[in-house]
Amino acid sequence: MNLKPSTSHWGAFSAGLDADGRLRVSPHPGDPSPSPLLGNLPSSIRHPTRVAAPAVRRGWLERGPGPDASRGRDDFVEVGWDEALDLLAAELRRTRDEHGNQAIFGGSYGWASAGRFHHAQSQLHRFLNTFGGYTSARETYSTGTATVVLPHIVGSAEEVLRRGSSWPTIVANTELLVAFGGVPEKNVFVTPGGVTWHHTPSFLAQLAEQGVEVALVSPIRTDLPADVDARWYPLRPATDAALMLALAHTLAAEGLHDRAFLDRYCTGYDEFERYLFGAEDGVPKDAEWAAAITELPAADIVALARKMASSRTFLTVTWSLQRIEHGEQPVWAGIALAAMLGQIGLPGGGFGHGYGSMGDTGDIGPEFRVPHLPQRANPVKEFIPVARIADMLLHPGEPYDFDGTVRRYPEIRLVYWAGGNPFHHHQDLNRLRTAFARPDTVVVQEPFWTATARHADFVLPSTVSLEREDFGAGRRDTHLIAMHRVAEPYGQARDDYLILAGLAARLGIENRFTEGRSPRAWLEHLYESWRKGLLGKGIDVPSFMEFWSAGEYRIPARDADRTLFAAFRQDPVAHRLRTPSGKIEITSQRVRSFGYADCPGHPAWLEPTEWPGGPRAARFPLLLIANQPRTRLHSQLDGGQVSQASKIAGREAIRLHPADAAVRGIADGDVVRVFNDRGACLAGAVLTDDLRFGVVQLPTGAWFDPVGSLCVHGNPNVLTADRPSSRLSQGCTGQHVLVEIERCPGTPPELTIGAPPRITRSVHGQALG
Repeated sequence: MNLKPSTSHWGAFSAGLDADGRLRVSPHPGDPSPSPLLGNLPSSIRHPTRVAAPAVRRGWLERGPGPDASRGRDDFVEVGWDEALDLLAAELRRTRDEHGNQAIFGGSYGWASAGRFHHAQSQLHRFLNTFGGYTSARETYSTGTATVVLPHIVGSAEEVLRRGSSWPTIVANTELLVAFGGVPEKNVFVTPGGVTWHHTPSFLAQLAEQGVEVALVSPIRTDLPADVDARWYPLRPATDAALMLALAHTLAAEGLHDRAFLDRYCTGYDEFERYLFGAEDGVPKDAEWAAAITELPAADIVALARKMASSRTFLTVTWSLQRIEHGEQPVWAGIALAAMLGQIGLPGGGFGHGYGSMGDTGDIGPEFRVPHLPQRANPVKEFIPVARIADMLLHPGEPYDFDGTVRRYPEIRLVYWAGGNPFHHHQDLNRLRTAFARPDTVVVQEPFWTATARHADFVLPSTVSLEREDFGAGRRDTHLIAMHRVAEPYGQARDDYLILAGLAARLGIENRFTEGRSPRAWLEHLYESWRKGLLGKGIDVPSFMEFWSAGEYRIPARDADRTLFAAFRQDPVAHRLRTPSGKIEITSQRVRSFGYADCPGHPAWLEPTEWPGGPRAARFPLLLIANQPRTRLHSQLDGGQVSQASKIAGREAIRLHPADAAVRGIADGDVVRVFNDRGACLAGAVLTDDLRFGVVQLPTGAWFDPVGSLCVHGNPNVLTADRPSSRLSQGCTGQHVLVEIERCPGTPPELTIGAPPRITRSVHGQALG
């Protein structure tokens, strides 16, 4: 069997079809820790949920465009490609002519293929920009809060998220690693665009070998690999900021803070210290105060603060902690705490954000731009923060705050999505269903019958990466991988590029969109243009045909030892930060001037709605953590073997403490109903003492399978609140939600998401039942 090279967001591999047509996958031979997610690939290319032909929702065919509550409940009619593209081109033209390009929402958030040319979102954005533009989305569901607040604190989110201290520097120099949210190993196998050699698991193992002490601050013990010896601080969820403030109070009260560092490199510390000592509200933020909030012993908090002050300490905050209400606070308080220790810019000291949240954080691969498809400028300047899509659709024209500005939601008539699944990413999915009923038309390009496809009017079947040619590499990847075609397209599936080229031809913009190139011609053009630039810098790069034949290009290595803000520490004048003061802003006068009660001008404890200490917990006493799954990337390939093997009775597994299960009469393996006043889902119970009492954990990504307001498959986003982190960032808050759990009464409803929806076929526009 001839194996051909390819890559994915979770790793490079080779693949081929055996004599029976089954897909065989082998990881890259140089990968020291191949991702188990590769096991989801074999069933993907011929899965029963593949979209076989273009389909239009019956109600849209019969009644035409307009708001329609039957989206997600209606059946579909298969049509030919010409009919589908003719209808859609006419609808795009009508929307633009009657309402303007800003009435088209093309945010199209999602990961889709790791390939740099056939990246679905990039293809769609290029097409819509050529057509006159679209309303876009900014930031991400993963880091939307941090990317807004970090520039106010340290001048740049990119510097922290992409150029943080490297793992070799941490392993060699750190004495104490304080991990707020842990360093979850399950996440390090994934990087946007791919990761050929997974280095992070070996660096985590080296922590123990080097004798690095680790403080795990998380309600979940498995947020750190089991073989990393750590002191576990199982605090109440959503209280990390309170703990950080108490640690900072101890440092200040005992004179353990580095006043010289604070004076030279920071601004606004004195105001923050007054808050710590209670000058603002009469409440000192000391260890006793935090003990009542976090349910950690006050003596342990004081001891940890002293240990941090006497050690070379590296403090990291996972992305998960800013995916909650007031998510700015753990990020800001973590930086303030690290500044008080005075070790920012020293090898093995300071802070980081996202270690264990993504594979490239701290990785040793080079930061190297790879070939990519230019999207052109968007003539429409209208945008929304990415997590506010339901608000936009439900409340057009209404004002909202964002990062010091007041904006208004545009009125959207057409939604176009390619390669993404908002019915995975978004919160309060029953509300999102209502929102998706509002536009005139919803278009989805997608290989699978996801929940988003089922809520569309047009469903256009696209190929998967193994059915086309491309090249791929991730951030800090070590290789550019030639992605060879392994299988023929499923059914009538077409590449996203060819679908959009067909639309462009009908709209009179084909030449501008395609520039006369086929997909292969684009690959050669993009690669050779990239190669020419590198040759001009003295970097030897093979020709496209040499690269394609070899199957990969080893990207030149660069210095693997990095320390965040080392240059700033060495000379804070020559390397001033891009903040108003040029320094670390422990208090930001700019943020204060916005007047946001939910994000004041310095780190603070702000009680969230969804936490065990609030009044809502009287009705829903369990705090559910909706974190990333270990068996798939988001909702991708949920039908794959690895993902399916983790299910309980076909439902997503929910982990809960044996004591919480006992009082509810729940046994290991039971199907349970998880509910609150927003909705409910079914899940399979797994009992474990690896999380604290009162906490349950249900990963995101189970394909949404609704029966009324109940998801029978186990998607936690039927429960989460569609509430922004703050008026500053408008970020996603889907990590935490209060719930109650009971054994599923009666026989659980059957799953339907594993097969396509009801589909009929048409002849010349007439549906055949």
